[in-house]
Amino acid sequence: MIDMRDALRAAIAQAGWDRDPPGDPATAQAYLALLGTLYATGRRDLPLGRLLEGHVDAVQIVGRYGTIAQVARLHAALAAGAMLGVWNAGLAGEPLILADGRLRGGKSYASGAGVLTHALVTAQTDEGNRLLLVDLAEAPPAIDRDWWRMTGMQRSETHQVRWEGAAIDAAAAIGDPEDYVREPYFSGGALRFVAVHAGGVAALCDRTRDHLAVTDRAGDPFQAARLADLYNLAEGAAGVVRRVASGWFDPGDDARLLRVAAARLAVADAAERAIALAQQSVGLAGHFRDHPLAATLTDLAVYLRQPAPDAQRLRVGAAVAGGALVPSL
Repeated sequence: MIDMRDALRAAIAQAGWDRDPPGDPATAQAYLALLGTLYATGRRDLPLGRLLEGHVDAVQIVGRYGTIAQVARLHAALAAGAMLGVWNAGLAGEPLILADGRLRGGKSYASGAGVLTHALVTAQTDEGNRLLLVDLAEAPPAIDRDWWRMTGMQRSETHQVRWEGAAIDAAAAIGDPEDYVREPYFSGGALRFVAVHAGGVAALCDRTRDHLAVTDRAGDPFQAARLADLYNLAEGAAGVVRRVASGWFDPGDDARLLRVAAARLAVADAAERAIALAQQSVGLAGHFRDHPLAATLTDLAVYLRQPAPDAQRLRVGAAVAGGALVPSL
């Protein structure tokens, strides 16, 4: 846990996001630069990429919906080393509720629990679902670390958290009710984790290539063919992200959210194929826990399990049938 805390703080500082927080990009060039950082981080370390993407999401949300004073406090906290994440997934039977200034209930799939300094959570209030920026030092939750028993992404520290009457200041409320699900930011934000996924596909190519070179097997024609396929999958995944980001700011574009959904599907499909190819290329050696490929295989397989993939596929298919999405060069 300590090494991930240090790694996340270093990644934020390396990107310059402690001094210049990643707000909503205003140009395609800025958007590509942000996604490029997430891609490179995922290529190096998928759990770290997951936490860095959550940090970006939380910082952007506060910058978008917070007051001038709240944004100023956020910038000061970031300069002092704050690390943020978004905890939205409900905990079955224990919804997170803010009443009379007290926070009760929990969240599931809380990535970075025990690592982050602040969490942006959605909580039920008398006004509806509200965003709260919780200082985790002032209102620490109970963390259930026994729940996260996964084959991959263990280092993302994704746990269940619970509060039992923690006092929450009124200044913690960010924006208006239901701001969290406002479009195009809610659905469009998926392109951030898709960029991290694409970095994971590139990592499979990198680590398979390195293994074959070290074992002097890269010259085998079957292995060379697999490397060619891995390269094309990785390049295709990155290209899909790049193209969607480049067109995000096109005026009058009603299909940009559909293209994000299509990109999510395309990169996930590329990743599934790349996992199979990497396993075929490296064989049993790649499943030893200390092999450089092993963590990437399991981390990416788990990270790809984003919610409602079938709904996304149906949505994209309907858009193609209706002419809203048309292939082009």
